[in-house]
Amino acid sequence: MVSVEDNIAANARDLDHELAWFSRVLDERLRTHFQTDAPGADAKDLEPPALGDSASGYATFVTGHRLGADERLALLLSLVPHVQPRLLDVFFLRNKTFDRPFTEFGGEVIGGAFQPTGETLAFILAGTDLARRIASTQFLLDPDHPLTREGVLSLAASRENQESAPVLQRRICLHQEYVIRFTTGATFRPRFGADFPAKLISTVLKWDDLVIDNHTRTQLDEVRRWIEHQATVRDAWGLGKHLRPGYRSLFYGPPGGGKTLAACLLGRRTSREVYRIDLSQMVSKWIGETEKNLARLFDLAQHKEWILFFDEADSLFGKRSETKDAHDRYANQEVSYLLQRIESYDGIAILATNLKTNVDAAFLRRFESVIHFPMPGPSERLRLWQQSLPAPAHCRLEDNIRLEEIAQRYSLTGASIINVMRDACLLALDEAPAANGTAKAPPSTLTWRHLQTALQKEYRKEERAM
Repeated sequence: MVSVEDNIAANARDLDHELAWFSRVLDERLRTHFQTDAPGADAKDLEPPALGDSASGYATFVTGHRLGADERLALLLSLVPHVQPRLLDVFFLRNKTFDRPFTEFGGEVIGGAFQPTGETLAFILAGTDLARRIASTQFLLDPDHPLTREGVLSLAASRENQESAPVLQRRICLHQEYVIRFTTGATFRPRFGADFPAKLISTVLKWDDLVIDNHTRTQLDEVRRWIEHQATVRDAWGLGKHLRPGYRSLFYGPPGGGKTLAACLLGRRTSREVYRIDLSQMVSKWIGETEKNLARLFDLAQHKEWILFFDEADSLFGKRSETKDAHDRYANQEVSYLLQRIESYDGIAILATNLKTNVDAAFLRRFESVIHFPMPGPSERLRLWQQSLPAPAHCRLEDNIRLEEIAQRYSLTGASIINVMRDACLLALDEAPAANGTAKAPPSTLTWRHLQTALQKEYRKEERAM
């Protein structure tokens, strides 16, 4: 595994050459623009440096995307404020005729530093050549170009420069993920917040630790097979032209039945990150805000091969109703928007709901698979009880406890069984004899009384009678 120090060294080595080239191109543009007497640069000096077989984050991105000179200059222009902002100080030159900055330089000043805009890039690439200016900046406006489609570069309007301003007057921004990739080489993991309403979830358990019935396991295996072999089926076997991007699955069943764990295990088994979105927390009372939150999430997740796990989907599906007023109309709009974005998402999207009846037939047809997570039966419950037992070196079961009888008698989900075992272990530990001097404390004993007390607590919590 490559260390952070090695990543930094590799990126710095390549960026030293790239930024020197950027400076030469910028100097030559200023020389020709102001028609100074300084000698012009040699044509070879204006050619982009060869990256060879460098394995740096920057080099692999440039070569992997087959970026041309203009695109590399755009990438560097957006990176310079993060690594060598002084290179742009030349744009603080003022037009003495009008006693103001040169309009053709574009840019904004933020925190005392020059922040480039689309105009800045157009000037570097084309100067005052109108045809070249139009042609050279088209990739910034093309939604299908890799740099814009993958969210690498964007043109962002500031408060002073709202959406109505000419598009090239907006700041040219490099996404934080690529700032990190081109500098430290670290893996980018967005933080949970208003701009990214999802949390990274994982598990230490393994695929075989998931206790579900055979039918549910068979269906989960279908999802796993798709994740592992989709590239072959789509590209090598030629089915891609007939298939929608991504894969969609609906998990339904009672709370605590293993839906979240199954999503985590799919991620671990296929080496993909899983992000959980709690739709009940995301639904905003402000009309339109839910759609904005979802848009930010999907824009960032696109092309990342993440598994998006939408929990508590009832909070959206349950709002779908006959349109009686404006709020009903917008509630239905939120559901439609979510399904629309899920359909175009090129990764794996899983929606979890407690009741399948909350999802009508038209919605169900949009999913590649619909998987039921039923209440575990006696045999599954026995495995869950056995898996949850504490280490025998520290806590032993009382001899009269029969897990087979407990599994047969008490209908509980896996999550509830873990809750019961946790509370029972705490009771046993609380009553355990203390260690005598330096002697090691004897193992605690988990009694039927401890289990019964914990079972009663869990049943009361679920408002059920034992």
